[in-house]
Amino acid sequence: MKSHRLTNILLGLCFVVLVFGSGYKLGEYQTAKAKIDRQAYNILNAATPANQNVKNIDFSLFWDTWDKVEQKFVDKKKLDPQKMFYGAIKGMVASLDDPYTFFLTPQENQQSKDDLNGKFEGIGAQLGLKDNRITVIAPLKNSPAQKAGVETGDIITAVDGAATKGWTLIQAVNKIRGPKGTQVKLTLERTGKTFTVSITRDVINVASVEVEFENDLGYIKINQFGENTNDEWDRAVDQVKQAWDEHKIKGLILDVRDNPGGYLESSVYIASEFLKRGQLVVKQESTGADNRDYLVERDGRLLTIPLVVLINKGSASASEILSGALRDHGRAQLVGEKSFGKGSVQEALDLKNGAGLHVTIAKWILPNGDWINSKGIEPNIKVENSIPDGNTLTKDNDLQLKKAIELLTK
Repeated sequence: MKSHRLTNILLGLCFVVLVFGSGYKLGEYQTAKAKIDRQAYNILNAATPANQNVKNIDFSLFWDTWDKVEQKFVDKKKLDPQKMFYGAIKGMVASLDDPYTFFLTPQENQQSKDDLNGKFEGIGAQLGLKDNRITVIAPLKNSPAQKAGVETGDIITAVDGAATKGWTLIQAVNKIRGPKGTQVKLTLERTGKTFTVSITRDVINVASVEVEFENDLGYIKINQFGENTNDEWDRAVDQVKQAWDEHKIKGLILDVRDNPGGYLESSVYIASEFLKRGQLVVKQESTGADNRDYLVERDGRLLTIPLVVLINKGSASASEILSGALRDHGRAQLVGEKSFGKGSVQEALDLKNGAGLHVTIAKWILPNGDWINSKGIEPNIKVENSIPDGNTLTKDNDLQLKKAIELLTK
């Protein structure tokens, strides 16, 4: 991934706001690299950009606070200047009060990239914030979390006995992730009941796209819109296209349930497989830049195959762009539950020393004009899966999947 490109990441809730520390902004100075001597630190500052209106900010309060913390704080071992520096930047960004604009330390930025590359060590659960509570969007297939009985919608109230109230998502992720073979205890709240599970961490490899054939139908599951999704998608479509051309299948089920999103461009690429050239997939609107229409710019290979898309409350951002565009153009029926409802666009920026910044730059609008933020997308046919406690969703009890099969084979 290029170090500074407009990726327009829609991180569906896997990386949400980091709230920690106080606000911070380096002072504005006229020289290219002015140096201020402060006790044991040398603070380097960049020059004020040319042709920019200068705003005078008295930074004495910040340094007065910094000095008082160093002088008075009881545990001197915790006075880590680098950590305090990153915490200050996080606080500055968090002051914008946008849950999808956040600063990442070098370690956190690398974790974010690893997620989109589909490999990391941990328990294998997509997490998000719902009403400011750490919530499981979805456990990954065959992950330690799924095997331990973690379910979509579970609220994580404690990690290893530490209450998660007031935590940011990154704080939760950092506490839950860890080396393969180590254990973490999660206290979960589900339908008013609280219980604890112990989970052994492992290496998590996430395939973006999975393809199967059954019941005279093709079935493609998209787990996320990541770095490898387009390539994996092309290989899956090769198989589906051949089966369709040879009259071996009657239609296709596209499953984006529990898919938290990823790259906007990837959702446009996949939608283009089913829509005609020139059709609008999504519109990007911004107050600080030109608006942009994302149109179909290639010849899709599955333009005529009957299509049903499965969605649920774990389908977010890029998943909603894909399913919404197919619905609005009458290309597919949506079956399942109302989607999550994330309608903003983030740009992922790489900063100095490996740090990163995800910043909201626009909102996206579906072809019919809907901005689904906090509203979600309603399916054409509403079907809820009700799984008894202790059981796992399977093909036998998946009512949403059964409805899709019925629609395509009747």
